[in-house]
Amino acid sequence: MDLKQIHELIKIINKSNIGEISIEDKDGKVTIKQKEEAPITVAAPAHQVYTTQAPAPVAAAQPEAIAAPPVAKADNLITIKSPMIGTFYRRASPDKPLMAEVGTEIAPGKVVCIIEAMKLFNEIESEIKGTIVKVLVDDASPVEYDQPLFLVDPA
Repeated sequence: MDLKQIHELIKIINKSNIGEISIEDKDGKVTIKQKEEAPITVAAPAHQVYTTQAPAPVAAAQPEAIAAPPVAKADNLITIKSPMIGTFYRRASPDKPLMAEVGTEIAPGKVVCIIEAMKLFNEIESEIKGTIVKVLVDDASPVEYDQPLFLVDPA
C-alpha cells in the first residue's frame, strides 16, 4: 500500500463514523484510528460546586507497622524503591506466605515483593542487607517508578 492510498483511507475514515480500521497486504499492515472527540464541559452556576474527580485515596496504615517494635532513627533507614510502574504484590500467590514483612531479615538477592507490569510478574530483589521496619505500600495496589516500598534498617 502506498502513501497516496493511505491518505485516501484517512480522508474516508474522517468522513465516516468508523472508529478504527486495519488493512494488511503483502507489503505490511496499516491501522488507522479516528481521534476521539474532546469531552464537552458544562459550566454550573457559581454557587453550586461539582466534583468530577474523586480525591486521591489516603494510604491506610499497615497492621504490621502498628504492631512493629519502635522504629530505629529515620535518618539511618534505607528505602527500597519501585524500579517500575505496575501493581505491587507481597505474595507470590494468594496461598503463599508474605515475602517480606516488618521484622524480616533481608540480604542482597532476596525477593521482597513482586511488581506486575503488562501481565509480567517481576520479582524485586533486595540490594541491601538489613531488617524491614516498615512496609509503605498496600498489597495489590498500583505503584509508580521510584515510589518507596519498604524502609530498611541496615544494622
